[in-house]
Amino acid sequence: MLSKKRAFLYLLALGTQLPRLVVADPDTAPVSSVNKLEEVTVSATRTARRTDDVPASVTVIGAQTIEREGARDIKDLFRNELDVSVRAAPTRFGMGGNSGARAGSQGVNIRGLGGNQVLMLVDGIRIPNGFNFGAFATGRGDFLDIDGLKSVEVLRGPASTQYGSDGLAGAVSFRTLDPSDVLKAQPLGAFSRLSYASIDQSAAGTVAVAGQREAWQGMILATYRLGHETATHGNDASQNIMRTQSNPANYQNRYLLGKTVYALNATQQLAFTVESQNRTQATEVLSARALRPTIPRATLDFDTRDHIQRDRISLEHRLTDINASWIQGAETRVYWQDGRVNQYTEESRFRSPKRTRDNTYRTHLIGLASQFETNLSGLIGQKLTYGFDWSQAQVSGLRDGTSPPYGEVFPVKPFPDSRYTQGGIFAQSEMEFGSFSVIPGLRADYYRISPSSHAYVGSSPQASQGQAITPRLGAVWRLAPSFSPYAQLARGFRAPTPEQVNNGFSNLAAGYTSVGNAQLQPEYADSIELGVRGAYQGFRYTLSGFDNRYRNFISQERVGGRGRPTDPFVYQYVNLSTARIRGVVLSTDLTIDSHWSVQAGIAYLQGTSALNGRQQPLDSVEPLKTIVGLNYDTGQWGARATVTLSAAKSAADIAEAAEKQFAPGANTVLDLGWFWKPTRALTLNVNINNALDAKYWRWSDMRGLEETSPVKDAYTAAGRNIQLSLRYDY
Repeated sequence: MLSKKRAFLYLLALGTQLPRLVVADPDTAPVSSVNKLEEVTVSATRTARRTDDVPASVTVIGAQTIEREGARDIKDLFRNELDVSVRAAPTRFGMGGNSGARAGSQGVNIRGLGGNQVLMLVDGIRIPNGFNFGAFATGRGDFLDIDGLKSVEVLRGPASTQYGSDGLAGAVSFRTLDPSDVLKAQPLGAFSRLSYASIDQSAAGTVAVAGQREAWQGMILATYRLGHETATHGNDASQNIMRTQSNPANYQNRYLLGKTVYALNATQQLAFTVESQNRTQATEVLSARALRPTIPRATLDFDTRDHIQRDRISLEHRLTDINASWIQGAETRVYWQDGRVNQYTEESRFRSPKRTRDNTYRTHLIGLASQFETNLSGLIGQKLTYGFDWSQAQVSGLRDGTSPPYGEVFPVKPFPDSRYTQGGIFAQSEMEFGSFSVIPGLRADYYRISPSSHAYVGSSPQASQGQAITPRLGAVWRLAPSFSPYAQLARGFRAPTPEQVNNGFSNLAAGYTSVGNAQLQPEYADSIELGVRGAYQGFRYTLSGFDNRYRNFISQERVGGRGRPTDPFVYQYVNLSTARIRGVVLSTDLTIDSHWSVQAGIAYLQGTSALNGRQQPLDSVEPLKTIVGLNYDTGQWGARATVTLSAAKSAADIAEAAEKQFAPGANTVLDLGWFWKPTRALTLNVNINNALDAKYWRWSDMRGLEETSPVKDAYTAAGRNIQLSLRYDY
């Protein structure tokens, strides 16, 4: 396996030499190449702009790519992204520890930061935050269903100027299908899809129907999926803590999307959307059973039932009038969303009462957003984008059950019910000076956390509020089609959350307590990115380098006390740590002829964090990753092969811990895909992932695993697995 430095130099050299291999006439470039050049993003500037013409790194993944690659969830969705990953640890947890393993697809990691530090939106509406308290942990990825999406955009770097809080590392914008996507310029359209994935023995069916009559368009889409536990390379089937096979699980997912669009006139329309995501999973956690079951209080059986639900209703007004004197474009959205996670657990113990836990985390959201566009002509061409966003969330949590921990009484709230208000105004100018574009932007945000003391037994709840100003300046110079440099300076911020400001919990008998902190400040990011893009005949490339510096990271620390009932340890969330993540990402795309194409890319990131002046590696940063893909596409059928090489994670790149951490070795994974359209309406997709059945560990899923762990194989990725889908368009 190549070293990190040699691999990077090799790919950089490949990127500079590939143009010499291209012999195609630029005037006869394949259609696929033209389409890629015209790829459009909305998330980068909140306006439609070519991805090659924005001062940031953006990926746009379309519905066809999602379907051909057989994506079941967001982890599959970002499998082939160089600097994006999704953490989904195996379902190994107990009543009192390793709760993160129960959070499912925890969220998206962009260039070394993830969780709530990445903004996730569905049709412009925030996905509920993840939450972690003791043995209770919720993720964000399972609030989504892939089958209802038309596109996904990944924006790297701080996104607060565009969207406000949470976009420290970037933003992921999911866009659902519209009636026009199903109609395809016909008065009536529909499609059905059946799929199967052996990785979790899941089967799914999707049906969508859309119609149009005069000024009305309507669509309804429904998906139902049944599946089981996700496979690993472990082969120990013991029914105790030594088990390395996946714990048995059964899940079902139901998703419904409905849209109605009414054209008020030639320039205005109203769109009404109803969306419901409902996922349940039952898991028999055999790995939680004791190795010696006759020890008092030893776990004999451990069963869980989890329920995740997200419902939303939104109404949008859209205006597009290029002949208007002042406002040529406008969009206003009002919405309601309810996100809920419930986790129920039953534990049987030897010579001890049965214990149950019934934990709930809920976010009830309402919001209003408006955006306007004005085109100005004069000495320079200029597009102004301006508007506001406002949302208010009612956030609550409840822990209930039987046989509570010593010194605690159920039911109890982990934090007070809170009203979380966020608002911001923004303005952006896209100025064109011939081949040079300058895009400055500025946003002012306000947030307030208003807690309620009702039924809350922790320390006295404290209100918190604050403001943030987030500027951004970007520039693109289209010097030549083969050489187009860009640069961006941006600031991001993330406001404290209700559970951080008022994390109240006391167990005086055990000698500890936690208190709120109304003085918490937002986390900030300052980023610079420099890059260059180009296209020469059938060759395209993007090379970008970035340096992101973060400060005021929020961390829970011990701030006082001696650990006695009369003088307990006092824990509090405070602003302490800083971090820095730097990296270089190179991606290339060579269109050989109308059928063949090659993609190659590499991402090298380094990250460090500092707490109380002590610096150490940042574990959320992925090791060096290289992807090379070969594609053949005739339109009627096609095939592809993708090789992913991940470098070893060295011990020097892992933060120190009480126990030495496991550092997985390098790995190479081959994925194969094939599609066939026997008729214009019928499409068959086949994917064989990990075709060589390699045994390997994904750093995103197993970080934190101890070197001495006897069950390392439980954290391996799945072996060879197949994904099938059959779609019929009516």
